[in-house]
Amino acid sequence: MGRVSTKENKNIYQLKREELGLSREKASELLGTLPPERIEKIESEKTLAHPDEVLTMAEGYKMPNLCNYYCANECPIGMKYVPEVKVKDLAQIVLEMIASLNSMNRKQERLIEITANGKIENEEIKDFIHIQKELEKISITVEMLQLWSEKMLADDKIDMEAYNNYKNKIDTL
Repeated sequence: MGRVSTKENKNIYQLKREELGLSREKASELLGTLPPERIEKIESEKTLAHPDEVLTMAEGYKMPNLCNYYCANECPIGMKYVPEVKVKDLAQIVLEMIASLNSMNRKQERLIEITANGKIENEEIKDFIHIQKELEKISITVEMLQLWSEKMLADDKIDMEAYNNYKNKIDTL
């Protein structure tokens, strides 16, 4: 007998499926390549999801943040290098980006001073670490914006054809 699903033991994959009101059987039909038994094993954490399965769920459930979650929390390499990014609304993302960019503008001269000689002196380490943290905030807000746009594309709130056409033009420049 399988374990009873309670709020305390549901992982993100089960929560996302249930948000859509899908049974495992219906999710399997939607996803095409994952049988209900495999979905159950992933959701009950009897086995870890493979990257291609997470990608399939992210695309099928129209929840691109599942990929970031997997990389930040389950992939051994990603756990070391990929921060988990929460999807926020566009206004909050933009405000966080502007705040971080403004902060970096103020620290730009100090970064040049620190790095001009090609090494970080002991008395420069503290400032250098603060600058690194600010740059990390910028990186995370860029990832937030990317996840936000992927979610809007998945939800048909941004015209995917127009988006891709323009993006392809920019990529070829």
